[in-house]
Amino acid sequence: MNAAKAFFGSTIGQKVVMAVTGLILFGFVLGHMAGNLQVYAGPTKLDEYGALLRKMPAALWGARLLLLGSALAHVWAMLSLTKLNMDARPTGYRVETYKKSDYASRTMRLTGITLGAFIVYHILHLTTGTVHPNFVEGAVHNNFVHGFQVPLVSGFYIVAMLCLGLHLYHGVWSFTQTLGLAHPKYDMLRHAAATAFAALIVAGNISFPVAVLAGIVKPAPPQIASTATTAPAGALSTSGR
Repeated sequence: MNAAKAFFGSTIGQKVVMAVTGLILFGFVLGHMAGNLQVYAGPTKLDEYGALLRKMPAALWGARLLLLGSALAHVWAMLSLTKLNMDARPTGYRVETYKKSDYASRTMRLTGITLGAFIVYHILHLTTGTVHPNFVEGAVHNNFVHGFQVPLVSGFYIVAMLCLGLHLYHGVWSFTQTLGLAHPKYDMLRHAAATAFAALIVAGNISFPVAVLAGIVKPAPPQIASTATTAPAGALSTSGR
């Protein structure tokens, strides 16, 4: 117990927690985007995907609990590291310089707070339907489309995804550093990997509201929509699933 307390109370331990939980959250973000890309395969695909997930309640709730625990541990590690840094230099620098940091690293707290607010709204919007006036339980595709047809909602989503891109870029960069790859020999590869992953997620996710607003993705025909609403109730993380 003392060894564990000492480890998690240290900078190294907290960075390890940040890295491991970040990797779990990165995996979810990638899988979540891949699932939502099915919206381009036709109006029935998202409904079928949602129905499939609802047939596996144990796996569904296990994933939810893992994600919740990872998110809480990630925030705890971030706050703990911030406190350690502040305690190490309580008065700060007289003149603040950014020679060894980039914009993504300097805005991690801001993007993190923005993403936290977005996640809460996103769940209330497309999972529970609490703030979605056209929400219909089980109608995943139509909840998705009607939700993004509101320009203000789509705008907030796009801003949140840009924040996610910055957060992911610095997260991947820091993760590889934690793995001991912070070396001039690997820095170009680290930069390319962080940029590619962040760009992939941002481009994929921003394509959803853009496609809806542009009319590329449309509501399901009435007969398909009415069939979707007969699916068993349940929700995963977005779009009424």
